[in-house]
Amino acid sequence: MPALDFKIGAETERMSDAVQRVSRALAQAGVDTPSRDARLLVAEAAGCDSARLIAEPERLLTQAERRHLEVLAKRRCAREPVSRILGHREFYGRNFDISPAVFDPRPDSETLIEMALGLVDEEGWRAQPIRILDVGTGSGCLLVSLLAELPSATGVGTDVSAEALEVAAQNAARHGVASRARFEVRRSLEGLEGPFELLVCNPPYIPTQEIAALALEVRDHDPRGALDGGADGLSVYREVIPELGQVVSSGWVLFEVGAGQSGAVAELLSPVSGAQAATKIRFSRDLGDHLRCVAAKIQV
Repeated sequence: MPALDFKIGAETERMSDAVQRVSRALAQAGVDTPSRDARLLVAEAAGCDSARLIAEPERLLTQAERRHLEVLAKRRCAREPVSRILGHREFYGRNFDISPAVFDPRPDSETLIEMALGLVDEEGWRAQPIRILDVGTGSGCLLVSLLAELPSATGVGTDVSAEALEVAAQNAARHGVASRARFEVRRSLEGLEGPFELLVCNPPYIPTQEIAALALEVRDHDPRGALDGGADGLSVYREVIPELGQVVSSGWVLFEVGAGQSGAVAELLSPVSGAQAATKIRFSRDLGDHLRCVAAKIQV
């Protein structure tokens, strides 16, 4: 790990100087976005937002703030994600609390929200009291975002982790949708009573043998259970898809998928593979132009 050279004996330091020094240390540690991360860490240490950091570059950090910054910067140099250091992540325009028990939401998953809302509009459900099911809800970012965008909807979020559901419930309260959300410890679709008009799921889809090669920020900090999709990454899809008709009798199901998996998931959703209720298949690409979501219309 590179030396941060914080010169703790000094009384003060300008925020702009601190950003430059931390940025250099992060770059030496192999962090992909050193300047951005340095700004976030300096703002956190100073107890201000990024706007103030830009507006007041000459503002002096106290010795206590510099000591706090040293701790934060060393954690980032060790490749702990900034979102985990700060304890929250922005997703679809809202801040979500995260903890070691939950998967750190990624911008790619916003594609699933966009696709779901497009299908809601296509079906004329925007003002309807539809029910939404989020399988493997984690932080609750998918369900909470959808409920915030659809004020007449209610939803259920499930997860095998009680600790994750505590975070999800906290996020539902934070964004004013707790009265319309329920969180339950369940595996896949077991014991759920439908019907739901919309099912969303971002399952673990990394093939087991590929986990060791993931970026340190992912491999060492996301829960293993949120990453490991079995030998080919499709284990959870195989578990959930055959039971879809039991909980979604007339509606849409949407799955996030990994690179190169869209065709296999679409095949699992096809009538040939046993999901006889699937009548339409749709795909959506993320901002990187990768196929990120597979959706199927269910009609039992």
